[in-house]
Amino acid sequence: MNPSVQTFFDPATFTATHLVVDTPTGTAAIIDPVLDFEPKGGTLATISADALLAVIARQGLTLAYILETHAHADHLSAGDYLRRKTAAALVIGTHITDVQKVFAPMFDADDVATDGSQFDILLREGDCLTLGTLTIRALHTPGHTPACNTYLIGDAAFVGDTLFMPDYGTARADFPGGDARTLYRSIKRILALPPKTRIFVGHDYLPAGRAEYRWETTVAAEAAGNIHLADTADEDAFVAMREARDKTLAAPTLILPSLQVNIRAGALPPESPSGRIFLQLPVTLA
Repeated sequence: MNPSVQTFFDPATFTATHLVVDTPTGTAAIIDPVLDFEPKGGTLATISADALLAVIARQGLTLAYILETHAHADHLSAGDYLRRKTAAALVIGTHITDVQKVFAPMFDADDVATDGSQFDILLREGDCLTLGTLTIRALHTPGHTPACNTYLIGDAAFVGDTLFMPDYGTARADFPGGDARTLYRSIKRILALPPKTRIFVGHDYLPAGRAEYRWETTVAAEAAGNIHLADTADEDAFVAMREARDKTLAAPTLILPSLQVNIRAGALPPESPSGRIFLQLPVTLA
């Protein structure tokens, strides 16, 4: 059996959230949900997450899991919000602990235990979950971050930020714990899947020459036409390309608020004595 996949695209963060359904049982999983955060005013909303819940209710689905491919640096996760609304289990790769150990001290987040306990399930390489008649299998694909997982469900692979659409390329590898050589080897593992495997990416940024957002491709299409792979002859060439490109990239707009929330599994920091919630803004002196 293969899953039905419905994708919800957030143009503010260019994020594709996937609703994966086992049709015979109506059992569902959400992959990489988004909280709506407006950084200029510090305004937080749940419009995107509520739209997902409305679709789930309308279709009579049972949400079993909320899957995070990694700790995102470009959007705030709605994982905790959806968990509280549905009692679905919140899932991420076990290497989230590596990310927490880097970023909790950076934000003086003394409330964050760096053992992944904010999540319900930590998956290691090869671990499986049951989704109705389907199986979710974790493939550890680090490089963008240490904690990146690809989720294999039937004929579909949900790769997060490891790969983008063939005409856009591959993930950056310059975040703490990222590594271009590790990324290349993770990509090769994904491309070793059967050629007809559907690939669902986590973002699309509209490269020049394309007017509509896309988030679904195949292993065969990535292997034949991904611009970052076609333009590099081997691992060393890819690493040189990726590292040079990463040096030109600015930090994601929402990296500071996103990581503070996402290492907490999508939960906000504790309230201050006045009852307000604050996100930290570390200042680096030049």
